This record gives sequence, C-alpha cells and structure tokens, in this order.
Amino acid sequence: MPLKEQIEDISISDRITSTTYSYYENFLDFLPQLALGLSIITLGVLIASFLGRITTSSVIHRTKDPLMSRFLGKAIRFVFIIIFAMLALKAAGLGDISAGILATAGAGAVVLGFAFKDIGQNFIAGVILSFNRPFDVNDTVEIGTNFGRIKALEFRYTKLKTFDGKDVYIPNSDVITQPVTNYTEDGFYRWDFVVGVDYDDDIQEAKQSIMDALNADPKVVTDKDHVSYVVEDELATSTVNLKVYFWVDTLDFGRVANTTRGRVIGNVKRALMRKGFYLPADIQEIKLYGRDSELPLSLQDKRFK
Repeated sequence: MPLKEQIEDISISDRITSTTYSYYENFLDFLPQLALGLSIITLGVLIASFLGRITTSSVIHRTKDPLMSRFLGKAIRFVFIIIFAMLALKAAGLGDISAGILATAGAGAVVLGFAFKDIGQNFIAGVILSFNRPFDVNDTVEIGTNFGRIKALEFRYTKLKTFDGKDVYIPNSDVITQPVTNYTEDGFYRWDFVVGVDYDDDIQEAKQSIMDALNADPKVVTDKDHVSYVVEDELATSTVNLKVYFWVDTLDFGRVANTTRGRVIGNVKRALMRKGFYLPADIQEIKLYGRDSELPLSLQDKRFK
C-alpha cells in the first residue's frame, strides 16, 4: 500500500477516535445536569400529585362537590407537571429545546387548533361544567339518548353508568350543547299509567278505590306539593280509561322508583277487582261482507269428542 494512503487511513481513524472520545467526555459532563433534570421532574410529579390531592380534599370539604373537586385536583396536577417539566429541561441545559417547543406550539397554534379542536372544546366544556353544571355525582340524568347515573367528570368526557350496566363516555361539549334532564335534582318524579274500567261501572267509586290503593303504599309521596290524583282520560272502544298520577322518590331511581311503579299498578288492579270492577279486554267487531253469511267460528271443545 502506498505511504500516502496509509497516512490518510491513520488520519481518518484518529479523527473517529477523537470525535468519539469528545462525545464521551461531553456526555460525562452532561450527566450531572441530566441527573438534576430527572430529579426536578421526579420531585415535580410528587409535588404536583400532592397539590392535586390537597386541592381535591379542600374543595370537596368546602363545597361537598366531588365532581368539581376531582376535576380541579387533576387540573392543578397537570399544570404543575408541565411547569416542572420546563424547569427540568432548563436545568438539564436543554432550555433551547423547551423554548423551541413553546415557539413551535405558538407557530403551529392554528394548525394544532384545527387538529385538536374537539379536544380543546371538550376541555373548555369540562372547565365550564366543573363550576356550572346541571347535575352532581350519582344523579340520574338523561343526556341526549343516554339515561343513567353520573359517575365522573373528566377533562374530555362525562362518565355515565346506565341501569343495564353500560359505561357511557359522553364528550363534555355534547353535555354543554344537548338538553340534560335531571331526574333527581329535587328528589321527586311523577309516574302515570292508564287503567280501563267497564262502561257500566261507577267511575267515581273506581277512582276512589284507586286513590285508596295509592294512599296505602308507603313509597308513594304525598304532600302539598306532590299530590296524587286520577282523571278520566279516554272513552275507548270497550273501556273508560282512567289515568293515574302519583309521585315517587327518585334518589334511587333505578330500583325504588321502578319497583314502586310496578307495585302500585298491581295494587290498583287487585283493589279494583276486590270491589267487583270488571276490567274488560278490547272488544273486536267482526263484519261480514259480500256473500258471506256464516261465521267460521266454533265453540266446540275439540279435546273431547
């Protein structure tokens, strides 16, 4: 091999060795800063978690509102983690990276705004709901087509547990924009059902029998603001339909309110039958047209020949 080529190979090898050794020395010099940055971010996570728990406990102690307290606790924790992450990058000598991140976020705010529009909407809606909302935890609500109990309010969604066991996660922006029906805000709900009696029966006596059955049930709420009553609803084909209105406690809507309704319907049916009221089924009218002159019906019991 020519001498010139040998010299060039030695020179390239020396440069590689020198560069590698330089990187190694720089890495050793960077280790203390890296350890300091990791220590700051670890300490920051611990402090943020502690402040989040303190915020949650203090807010729930003052407001008795678990949804708001949990939401604010998580928000405080998230903000402090971001702050300590920026401080850790600065302490590690990576301040240019943190500044670049902020600059990039500012420059790309419009693009990010479109890309994460839904996330931003849901977060802002969550902030609004944490301070001003139409429900509390364990309230029975109907949001759009979803019906169940409120279980949690998160940054992006509201968690609802349906009475058939489904976990429904509703975006907070939908909770803000859709009608929300709260069944337990004041603790009362009015049920109704229809019962039909015969045209020959005494309507007033039937209504009194129904009211007696309602008043005998301890779960039917009766006071000056919640009055049970019965009214004539319809003159149907074969019955006079009476509509029964009564109030129940809805703090346990899924079990107590529904079982009370079922029990009241059964009690009303038994009370009317004890009084001798006839509860007829619908009457069907059969007409013959054209040349038909006989009904193809038979009352013969074919079990016996």
